[in-house]
Amino acid sequence: MRPRPAGQDSGHPGQQRSLRNILHVAASMLGPWVVELSILASLAAVPSFAAQTYPEIFGTHELHSENLQMFPKWRGAVDRYADEARACEAAPCKDDGWKKFVDGERGKDLMTQLREINTAMNKKPYITDPVNWHVDDYWAAPLQFMHKDGDCEDYAIAKYMALRELGFPIDDMRIVVLNDLNLGVAHAILVVYVDGKALVLDNQISTVVPASIIHHYKPVYSINEHGWWLHRS
Repeated sequence: MRPRPAGQDSGHPGQQRSLRNILHVAASMLGPWVVELSILASLAAVPSFAAQTYPEIFGTHELHSENLQMFPKWRGAVDRYADEARACEAAPCKDDGWKKFVDGERGKDLMTQLREINTAMNKKPYITDPVNWHVDDYWAAPLQFMHKDGDCEDYAIAKYMALRELGFPIDDMRIVVLNDLNLGVAHAILVVYVDGKALVLDNQISTVVPASIIHHYKPVYSINEHGWWLHRS
């Protein structure tokens, strides 16, 4: 079930200034992973945030918006995957085993799917975006990831799309962009919600684990196709 807002921000100027400051901090923390400050500032003026009903993760509070305009890399990955799927339906295509893998997971119980998807995607080699795509940050669609490998958000996107293909609800999944406090680097993972618990699929962790046992991740924002969440300590 899609989370329903428990209430709306009033749009008071003080609240807008506070939200704008948080967004600027998020941008400074993650550099190229967050979009233009002008877009952040304009979004901060829109009182579209609300509390959510899913369990909060990694000790943070969440503010929600359905406005995805400030995430072109995420929207681009989603659109490219749709284009890939249409192309493969229209004619034979080289998908590097993607469809065969996803079809092989059909009919299995959910926890088996989660474990096997996490394990299979984690076997792909890790390659940074400057080496792989010659840009600072690129969010790859699954077939691109299967063909060229990728970095942390690419693992998370491939897992998200594999589960989506298997019928897992979009509202029960989020790509989470965070700071790894142990390594001092930006990172991205997939979080899925099962029976009221948040589970983590992470290219740095070989098994699917509850978010509650991880204490060195500080999320900045999380996102799916229906909206995004700003995380506050």
